Amino acid sequence: MATFFFAPNHVLGSSSDCGHTLQFRSNNNSRSGQLYHRKWHGSRGGISVSRGFRVLCQSKTEEKQIRRHSPFLERVLLDDNDASESDRWKAVPDIWRSSAAKYGDLVALVDPYHYPPSSITYKQLEQEILDFAEGMRVVGVKPDEKIALFADNSCRWLVADQGIMATGAINVVRGSRSSVEELLQIYNHSESIALAVDTPELFNRISEEFCSKAMKFIVLLWGEKSSLKNEGKVPIFDYKEILELGRESRKSLLDSDDKPSDVNILIAEQSDTYEVIKSDDVATLVYTSGTSGNPKGVMLTHRNLLHQIKSLGDAVPCVGGDKFLSMLPPWHCYERACEYFAFTCGVEQFYTSVRKMKDDLRKYQPTYIISVPLVYESLYSGIQKQISSASTVRKLIVLTFIRISMAYMEFKRIYEGMYLTRNQKQPSYLVSVADWLWARIIAALLWPLHVLGKKLVYSKIQSAIGISKAGISGGGCLPSHVDKFFEAIDVKLQNGYGLTETSPVVASRRSNFNVIGSVGLPIRHTEFKVVDSETGEVLSPGLSGILKVRGPQVMKGYYKNPGATKKALDDDGWLDTGDIGWIAPHHSIGRSRCCGGVVVLEGRAKDTIVLSTGENVEPVEIEEAALRSSLIQQIVVIGQDQRRLGAIVVPNKEEALLAAKKLAAVDAADASGLSNHRLTRLVYEELRKWTSGCSFQIGPIIIADEPFTIDSGLMTPTMKIRRDRVVAQYKEQIDNLFK
Repeated sequence: MATFFFAPNHVLGSSSDCGHTLQFRSNNNSRSGQLYHRKWHGSRGGISVSRGFRVLCQSKTEEKQIRRHSPFLERVLLDDNDASESDRWKAVPDIWRSSAAKYGDLVALVDPYHYPPSSITYKQLEQEILDFAEGMRVVGVKPDEKIALFADNSCRWLVADQGIMATGAINVVRGSRSSVEELLQIYNHSESIALAVDTPELFNRISEEFCSKAMKFIVLLWGEKSSLKNEGKVPIFDYKEILELGRESRKSLLDSDDKPSDVNILIAEQSDTYEVIKSDDVATLVYTSGTSGNPKGVMLTHRNLLHQIKSLGDAVPCVGGDKFLSMLPPWHCYERACEYFAFTCGVEQFYTSVRKMKDDLRKYQPTYIISVPLVYESLYSGIQKQISSASTVRKLIVLTFIRISMAYMEFKRIYEGMYLTRNQKQPSYLVSVADWLWARIIAALLWPLHVLGKKLVYSKIQSAIGISKAGISGGGCLPSHVDKFFEAIDVKLQNGYGLTETSPVVASRRSNFNVIGSVGLPIRHTEFKVVDSETGEVLSPGLSGILKVRGPQVMKGYYKNPGATKKALDDDGWLDTGDIGWIAPHHSIGRSRCCGGVVVLEGRAKDTIVLSTGENVEPVEIEEAALRSSLIQQIVVIGQDQRRLGAIVVPNKEEALLAAKKLAAVDAADASGLSNHRLTRLVYEELRKWTSGCSFQIGPIIIADEPFTIDSGLMTPTMKIRRDRVVAQYKEQIDNLFK
């Protein structure tokens, strides 16, 4: 075979001595990515090469390979100079070329807890992604193949994720804390052909089950290969080796003589066919958390994720130099989409963990923090604990200021028209004016005390937790008491809503439109409707039903599961979220005049408890109320098909012991004197106290000996309690409880 390369104006020419076929790529029409085929009759002399072309000829016999590229990241020339850069993005890795050009020497990533600690600029990050992508091609990764990426927060996770995507392959992501059975199930179901793994410890934990699998290779992101248990059957590369392979391959393929200075494209090998990644190609498989049943593989396309990247700026208006603190698993769709978006804005991201979070908040003073409600609940509990441990006078002063500020914010919401209601009938003009005037007067009276509280109390809390612009909450239900508390102390929380199946964000509160109690307005190009669970009839605003959503972020489907896909997605593109909620009615006047169209969540339809009396109970409301108690660490409301409700409670034993000492229920000198019977009675009284305002009351309770954790399998990797597993584990005690 004789092979020709034409550069710089044409790339890729190859001929066969037998078939005499030439392939040309014209970069004057590089958007289409088409190949042009021409017949060659005769020898080299039959080819006319105009000025500016360079011809390379090699003799080589090998099978033609397809090389798929991220079109903007690895493109030579652009013929759409009038288009905005975001319009040029066709695949997720395309964002890195834009970010490197805009923010080149700004620090993109700081990873202080891995060895070696890393600080990477945008230019360096782009080059590492390009090198990793080419390294993956060198070791044999082909387009559309599945690569399992089992790892946690780190800069190398991001490079591996984007490098795999840039080859046109599909990464299958999960965290290291998942069980071996779950990881094995995901690997098998996804038909992965190789594995990128976080550390030797993780690989050694799963190696016995994985060693029998057909596997092309293993990539170790952190640590030494010598620490791996491996019989030598599968090639193993560490992170630096993949980068070096990619760097050498790119160096040999780059047309350094004639290429423009800003070119990143690799001249494809003579035996290869060049293709571009299409927006509708699958980018990643994300397996759902599996709070009930086995996880399903959600197929997310480049178009799905690019919609998030282009839309999240409405909710999070970050700018170059803003600081983000990253603590969620990066494979979690919420964290992942937000990271991609943030890097298009030039932010500096610091990696941390839940354990180190409080210290790092104080150390880095982030502009934004993106996390799940549990993190904000933890911050809330920590602040409350500090207040409780203060002297009586100091505690009284702080709590008084907080109560005043909460009242001030309540009246402020009324006169600003952001007081949430589901009442479809709007008030009369006179009532509205009187309501506004009253709220305005009371707020004016409370305002000086609120400002004083900010100066004396809240400023100290703010300096301890950072978050100078906003905390973005998603991935679960944000308890209203936590929401209102942070509002009172002048720390902005913006709640959002989404699912893995929607890439994930479908609605979010805005910084200038932050309606407490809601998950905000739908983001760009996204539609909502609420339907009756029985009839499917579309319900009016203010009425509760099943939320359905439609938009460009909705998944392609569940991998190898057409039945589940058909159940979740109808022919018109509406996704059944499985969540219960309502849409706020539009009012032109009154305290709710600015709330129209916001989405309000009430819970999961499948979490609904149906009592033997036929009454439906949403457990989330009761659990949120109970968690306001410092004595209750975790709770799962139970009672399916029973006459009354019960609960499984994980108590905060340290707080319970302190409370018991105050009540003289135990000897103050006895640190272990709280019996199980007294603990149960104390927790039950606390539970009744905090849930007294709920529609349903809790009956008997079970005190859990150990917390629900990820390691025990009772929480998902995204820190949601697996209700079905908790109920299954305590089945015998539950049966006895309701006898």
